[in-house]
Amino acid sequence: MSDAGLTPGAMRALDGAGRFAWAAGAVAAEPAHLLWALSLDETRASELLAQCGIDIAVIGSRFPRSPNVDDSLEPPPVPIPLSPLLSDVVREARELARDLCLDEVAGTEHLLSALAIVDVTIAEFFRPFGLNAPGLRERLQQPLILATQPIVPEFEIHWQPPTDTDLFDTLRTLDAAANRAREGLRVVEDFVRFSLDDAHLSRLLKELRHELTERLLDLDRFGLTAARDTLGDVGTRIKTSREQTRLRPIDVVVANCRRVEEALRTLEEFSKLLLGHTADGSAGEESTNSPQPHPRLADPHLPAHLEQLRYRLYTVEKALTTTLASRQRLAGCDLYLLVTESLCHHGAGPAIRQALAAEVRIVQLREKSMTDRQLIEAARRVRNWTREADALFIMNDRPDLAVLTEADGVHVGQDELSVREARRIVGPHRLVGVSTHTIEQARQAVLDGADYLGVGPCFATSTKSFDQLAGLDFVRQVAAEITLPWFAIGGISLANIAAVRATGASRVAVSGAICSSPTPGTAAADLIEQLRQTSVPTL
Repeated sequence: MSDAGLTPGAMRALDGAGRFAWAAGAVAAEPAHLLWALSLDETRASELLAQCGIDIAVIGSRFPRSPNVDDSLEPPPVPIPLSPLLSDVVREARELARDLCLDEVAGTEHLLSALAIVDVTIAEFFRPFGLNAPGLRERLQQPLILATQPIVPEFEIHWQPPTDTDLFDTLRTLDAAANRAREGLRVVEDFVRFSLDDAHLSRLLKELRHELTERLLDLDRFGLTAARDTLGDVGTRIKTSREQTRLRPIDVVVANCRRVEEALRTLEEFSKLLLGHTADGSAGEESTNSPQPHPRLADPHLPAHLEQLRYRLYTVEKALTTTLASRQRLAGCDLYLLVTESLCHHGAGPAIRQALAAEVRIVQLREKSMTDRQLIEAARRVRNWTREADALFIMNDRPDLAVLTEADGVHVGQDELSVREARRIVGPHRLVGVSTHTIEQARQAVLDGADYLGVGPCFATSTKSFDQLAGLDFVRQVAAEITLPWFAIGGISLANIAAVRATGASRVAVSGAICSSPTPGTAAADLIEQLRQTSVPTL
């Protein structure tokens, strides 16, 4: 029969009824065969029967089985049909399920209730036990209360106490993991320090390395070095071709970040085993003078601290890989044009097209007064112009419209969406830039996963008002610490760009200096020339 509208348990019970019928020599499965099948399987129906005191012996006294029938029945060689009465039971069960259940699937409990409704003989059998049709219906609407007892295992588990060999193996594992973690952190830190010259990330990595060293002092007292067995380490003789090849610096960085993360997880898990040992290597036992067990590690929270170190490294790894990827993606984007239609001498279109012809390679549409429909139409035009020029197009403040107009990214301010919120909308592959006005904001934006920063304002500007200018001192701070691509912004023009560049800025973002010029292409070309005359090559 079809299993539509029946649970697997109900189908299994009907199959069992067929087996009982075949073993008894019947030509069709009857309601009594189903009752036997329901009572023997561990189902909701068997629980309801047990709650009412109906067990196999009680059922057998009223509906005896054939002498050659036992509980281990083989399936019949051919399917056994359901008798007309049992077919009525199945239909009634489906009706009950539709009335009582949201999923409209009949289970064993519905089959049991249908037996009491359809089969008069079974209904009379149930009556002394209080298991009539209305009572069953009420029970179906109540939560199931299991009546069975837990299975008692036939064996006992005897845990062996840790041996000296177990402790030695644990210390040997911890020693290898500690070495991997320290070595990997040093590799990453050296790259960030000497190749990337990033003071911000170098400081974070150094702090991680020093804290790890301090945490590992708790393990060193157990004798990690004494447990070291480099000559006997089978892993020193296992090499793969992949680990011998590094094509780019980022491959070295990622490989060693993962190496440290894996080592930290090993340290975290195996240090938990030392919670059962004292620092001298003996098993910790409860003192007769104190209800508390003997201290097993100087810091019982060491595994948790190692876990937090791993989480911090995840964040640094993300910031580091984002920095490297963004430096490559924004290479050649020295001058960032911020466009507002009302500021443009001849309109936004001529300003953008002329700036792109002058080798501006990143353009942001920054409109505050347009309706969404107007903004979408303008953005699509800018998208077409920048795509033809192989330049990047950034939408200001609106990650939703950035996606809709196929922009390359979105730029948000400190009062708009966070980097995380913008990223959830635009996805992992579009750029997310963020404006920063203090060094703390800039550092946090790097860790938040921003692809580039706006740094400023350097000077007063007509496009945006600020209670306090960050000024060139802030630009110097960022230049000294951060190598994630960033653009000095705010009132920058041909007259003051040299002063901005002297702070260490290699990229600037401008608006009025190009848009308000009667010759925006010439203005853009002059600014780019000033930047590139004094610029320092970047990776």
